[in-house]
Amino acid sequence: MRSCNVSSSQPATIDTLARPLPSVRRLLLSAVFCCISVLAFPLMSRFFSLFTKSSQPLIQHLGPPTTPTALAAQEALKSSNAVMSAQETATVASGCFWGTEDIYRKAYGNGKGLLDAKVGFIGGHESSKNPSYEEVCTGRTGHAEATQIQYDPSKVSYAELIEFFYRTHDPTQLNQQGNDRGTQYRSAVFAHDQNQLDIAKKVTEEVQKKHFDPKGKKIVTQLEIRKKEDFFPADDYHQQYLINNPNGYHCSTHKYWW
Repeated sequence: MRSCNVSSSQPATIDTLARPLPSVRRLLLSAVFCCISVLAFPLMSRFFSLFTKSSQPLIQHLGPPTTPTALAAQEALKSSNAVMSAQETATVASGCFWGTEDIYRKAYGNGKGLLDAKVGFIGGHESSKNPSYEEVCTGRTGHAEATQIQYDPSKVSYAELIEFFYRTHDPTQLNQQGNDRGTQYRSAVFAHDQNQLDIAKKVTEEVQKKHFDPKGKKIVTQLEIRKKEDFFPADDYHQQYLINNPNGYHCSTHKYWW
């Protein structure tokens, strides 16, 4: 049994024996500080990043897809006369949703297939409905920051949008993108039916083989089916954030990697 560290010249009273040991107090304070740091880091990281110089990527000319599945889908669109639905939905998560939305808009807006895009949250616990940005930042709701894209399937295929997703972030980083860390910044594709999931898996395999096997890296992107209705839009402040704030924070991994 550990000594109470009471001086031999001073009798051990009930009061002195009941006091917590200094080392125990230090441990308790350290534990409290660590808990506060873990919870506050995501919000503070984003807050201070607003005062850093923007690292928005130079959007170069978007070349054709590089994976067989996306290329085949693109060629099929060119030669097909089939009547397609007017609108489809794709939902992806690749870190800070401001940059994800912005880079898709720049690549596929202006008549190139993107009809609309919203940022929000998806992939959370069943008990966490319509979470706030602050709640998601704690990591406790399980949601990812995501972008939900409405697109014209007669102009751009789901396969091409998924290859573009891999092309514009680092899918080998687990639960982070750049300086943004936490499960809410995870790389994920949220398919809305089995067909989308099958396409996403195929494109993932092809991207891994072509672009990451040569580098000795492994894609850690999460692939799962979620209903479109499981997506909760973020507040208006976050929508088209980089259009309204051109010098705002942009995650360093949101750029063309090939």
